[in-house]
Amino acid sequence: MFDIICVTSRTLCCEEFLNRLEKIAAARPAGIILREKDLTETAYRQLAQQVLALCQSARVPCILHGFVHTAIALKAGAIHVPLPVLRSMTAAQKRCFRILGASCHSTEEALEAQALGCTYITAGHIFQTGCKRGLPGRGPGFLQGICSSVSVPVYAIGGINSENLCAVRQAGARGACIMSSLMQCPDPGKYLQTLVKAGEQCEIQP
Repeated sequence: MFDIICVTSRTLCCEEFLNRLEKIAAARPAGIILREKDLTETAYRQLAQQVLALCQSARVPCILHGFVHTAIALKAGAIHVPLPVLRSMTAAQKRCFRILGASCHSTEEALEAQALGCTYITAGHIFQTGCKRGLPGRGPGFLQGICSSVSVPVYAIGGINSENLCAVRQAGARGACIMSSLMQCPDPGKYLQTLVKAGEQCEIQP
């Protein structure tokens, strides 16, 4: 199994944001991370309530991002955080989440996140992406090093598309996180199907 997770970005979205998320959720990705880092916690909470309801209706996991107290208050059950936030979380806070993810940019960070109780990590950025202008991707070799170092699922992020998806899967990743293309493509449902098919057709070396 190779999972595709949607990471949201309102500023990149080519249509009304909730309409786009409804289309994405209908295509049943493995999850939707509500990232929206530019919002205040109050504004994020208001949006999160809507997106949680939308995802629940579509039976798609919704993973909130960054705001631990808001996620607990909304009983979200799933959150993704930067590593500094993960370091500051208490054991009681961690127990509120059945899914706890963190963003990692080195093998050392991945090992630390695992030791701090993450149920999965994201590793990036793997390929060059417009979101990281001027910074070359770390490449499949970097991803493979992380995947071989930790026992929790690893999801690749950064510049991933149907053409390079096989390299991600062959590196040992459980799946891939997709942001820009899902926010901007004409038909997110069709594009998700293309990604899932590309992942399933990869030849994995024994």
